[in-house]
Amino acid sequence: MVCLLPIILDTAKTALEVTVMLFILLITVCLILWVAFDIKYVFEEHHLFIKGGPFRSRIKYEDITRVTPTNNILVGYRILSSKDALEILYKTGILGSIIISPKNKEEFILELARRCPNASISE
Repeated sequence: MVCLLPIILDTAKTALEVTVMLFILLITVCLILWVAFDIKYVFEEHHLFIKGGPFRSRIKYEDITRVTPTNNILVGYRILSSKDALEILYKTGILGSIIISPKNKEEFILELARRCPNASISE
């Protein structure tokens, strides 16, 4: 609603300005909803595929070094939908880690441990 205040309160706006502001608001809301509701974590043969809206990561299992639970969901590269999160540290990432929140955390950790025997995994 705060984004609509300039449209409502500014009396000297043109139809083009209103259209542009509404278009930007619509695009922003759609992007946020796309990222929030299109989250997938898929175990592929050679890598973990992580998708959140337009953002995608393919992490090779041999590159994963550590998996730890985390409550720090505001910092770093994250594709998650809850505060009950896991941080996956890996060698090839630009930021070195990704924070995710699989629905069934225990099952996810067991499968990841099976595929990444050299990784340090803590629950």
